[in-house]
Amino acid sequence: MSSSTARYAIYYAPAPESPLWAFGSALIGYDAATGKKVQPLVPQGQDPDRWMALTAEPRRYGFHATLKAPFHLAVAASEASLIEAVQDFAKVHHRVILDGLKIRCIGSFIAMTPLQDAPELNELAARVVRHFDPFRAPLSAHERERRLKSPLTERQIAQLDQWGYPYVFDDFRFHMTLTGPVHNDDRTGLRDTLRQMAESSGLAHPVSIDRIVLFKQDEPKGHFKIIADARLQ
Repeated sequence: MSSSTARYAIYYAPAPESPLWAFGSALIGYDAATGKKVQPLVPQGQDPDRWMALTAEPRRYGFHATLKAPFHLAVAASEASLIEAVQDFAKVHHRVILDGLKIRCIGSFIAMTPLQDAPELNELAARVVRHFDPFRAPLSAHERERRLKSPLTERQIAQLDQWGYPYVFDDFRFHMTLTGPVHNDDRTGLRDTLRQMAESSGLAHPVSIDRIVLFKQDEPKGHFKIIADARLQ
């Protein structure tokens, strides 16, 4: 049976031994594979304390790209059955190769996104959303109210009610968040600095979306941690 407090999420996350994982985890100051904080990689010109505040939100979730947004387990579901389902899903779905990732501003925050549109990746994300929805408990009234504080279209509200998350299917955009909201005056300069740091770290090359990863948050406001992963074919 499910825990009333734990939340789970199905993400893409790079292999823990990869340069991309090291870069993203260092920027946010947390390694979700170990569940431990790491020495933050503070961009030049940034105050360390301010940088920690700026990355507080992505640090809580770990370095990732959302495929199935955080959810509580359905009453009849279990963690063990969810892990098994992740493994089974990976056995019959294929990895997606991206030409690379680029650091961009998305609204008020900064994230890594594919260099160009990847229909195969969008389809993979859609299949994850549908396949794992039976494991998801319905949104509570509080969770729905919190989501509705963001400006959503009618379609996004309908998707929130049906799938527990508004940004799915045609509204899905693969991204790996690096910061929380950045002031408009600072956003472009910080983006450019992060791009230079990524290039210096040797990240300008194709990226294989080769796994799905199960993250777990034990308590509200706690950090998500990797509890299982499965390699796509």
